[in-house]
Amino acid sequence: MSEQLDLLQGTLDLLILKTLAIEANHGWGIAQRIQQVSKEILRVGQGSLYPALHRLEKKGWISSDWRASDSNRRAKYYELTRTGRRQLEKEMSEWQKLSGAIALVLESNW
Repeated sequence: MSEQLDLLQGTLDLLILKTLAIEANHGWGIAQRIQQVSKEILRVGQGSLYPALHRLEKKGWISSDWRASDSNRRAKYYELTRTGRRQLEKEMSEWQKLSGAIALVLESNW
């Protein structure tokens, strides 16, 4: 089993937005997709995921509606809005700047 890492504050929103940019999904599906794509390193618990989804919906970055899941159960599906797509682009740009700056510091030989 791979070592799991805690998410930095603010990165969960970015990961959710990126996941929903690909397709609408329900909460459990979002968490599973993040875990799968990160090769089991990132795990998002319900205690973090659902408050984040509500926060993003309140900001207008995602919308939701009730649908039947693949297993034919009723589930709340989340979808990226136009505003959410713009926010994703902004947050990805900021993340690339931040992670690049951190890499510069870590790779330097003072």
